[in-house]
Amino acid sequence: MEHLRELRRRLTIATLSILLGTIVGWYFFDPIFDILKEPYETGIASLLTSKDVDAKIVISGGIGTAFSFRLKLALVIGLILASPVWINQIWRFVLPALHRSEKRWAYLLTATGVPLFLAGIYVGYLVLPKGIEVLIGFVPSSIDSLTSLSDYLNFVLRTLLVFGIAAEIPLVVVMLNRLGIVSAAQLARARPWTIIGIFVFAAIATPSTDPLTMLFLAIPMVILYLLSEIIAKLTDRRRGKAKRRELADDELSSLDD
Repeated sequence: MEHLRELRRRLTIATLSILLGTIVGWYFFDPIFDILKEPYETGIASLLTSKDVDAKIVISGGIGTAFSFRLKLALVIGLILASPVWINQIWRFVLPALHRSEKRWAYLLTATGVPLFLAGIYVGYLVLPKGIEVLIGFVPSSIDSLTSLSDYLNFVLRTLLVFGIAAEIPLVVVMLNRLGIVSAAQLARARPWTIIGIFVFAAIATPSTDPLTMLFLAIPMVILYLLSEIIAKLTDRRRGKAKRRELADDELSSLDD
């Protein structure tokens, strides 16, 4: 019952923080929506001059669609703004069950994973205009392209999430190496197939079909994988030295005749 009460308290604080963040997102809807709309306007700018295509974002689905969209975007903003609070509440509920070394690694992984995730989202935001330009470029001339507002938001969030998750590759590899599941030698042997898999994933995950957008995702992933391989090699070397010192301490002394 004590754990349940603690969980209820943590969930209450997290929910209130998300609610407060949602209110802030509702209030600042216009400037935030302008930021989300910027990649679309940049992407179709060249199409409006090079092709006879009229591309617009429209609201479709009924009278309450605009309200639902604004509420959905405000909720997403609230989750992002309140993420330090609700993540902190999760950690505060979990950390008492961890050992000291596990706590240290949990803090380290969190401090590393958040910047990597944000960097991936930033790269995804930079890639969006090119992806939108290529995708809408398939629309035949003299045909209007009308994109639903809700579909556009889902497209943007999905793209940013894919890039953010892809940036976590070195964190996953280092964690697997730390747990002893994979070694640096295994990572080196699997490097060619891993790189091929990264490019296949980038080709599937990117919003457009052009190779430039795919490279924007694949090349950083390959670089991060190579960095994680170097970190794994240093970790294995340190682990090997520790084992050799333990064996040296356990050596038998020679017997006197």
